[in-house]
Amino acid sequence: MSLTQTTAAAAIGASDTSISVASATGFAAGNLVRVDQETMRVSKSYSTGTVIPLDGRGLDGSFAQAHPLSAKVLTGLSTDFPSAGPQVATSYPIAGKVRQTTSITTDNSTLTLPTGGQDMVVELNGTSVIHLTVPVPTKDMENTLLYITSNGAAAHVITFTGGFSGAGTSYDVVTVNSSAPVLLGPFMAVNGLWQATVAVPMAGTVTNITATVA
Repeated sequence: MSLTQTTAAAAIGASDTSISVASATGFAAGNLVRVDQETMRVSKSYSTGTVIPLDGRGLDGSFAQAHPLSAKVLTGLSTDFPSAGPQVATSYPIAGKVRQTTSITTDNSTLTLPTGGQDMVVELNGTSVIHLTVPVPTKDMENTLLYITSNGAAAHVITFTGGFSGAGTSYDVVTVNSSAPVLLGPFMAVNGLWQATVAVPMAGTVTNITATVA
């Protein structure tokens, strides 16, 4: 069996014992469900319908947490999912950085930055334009990576407070296209500033290559 993807048909509370989904395709009793970075399990009592009862929240080392309307929902067998990394609030986990995932569906949102030592993937899942503000990274977030994905449903606007590398308001806004999904980043927190990944044009001969930043 392979993973099946749908979206949350209603916001999910951190203590809810069931979730509503846009499509019940692929859901079965005992299946695992992943919403953002939380793993859940479909109750053995489930048979049909888009209201999915749960008998487990915050499984596989994840935390039970709230999820917004339209958050991405995956379901499948336990063998279909990769093992989740431990989601422990610690500065630098010995086994490697945790990568948080968060869905944003509400316009005029301000991103809640990850804990120092953790990377983050932000999924913009709104059906209309989302204006997202990304605050300046805190000092403990040094070398944190930030990825922002767009669902291609609208021309979402992301504003980086202070601009990239502290360059100010002339270099602080990214508007994505509204015709196809797009991935922005990674952006890295360096010295309390977000730095953008730059594709460096190369010019010259095979014996004399010069790198320039546009």
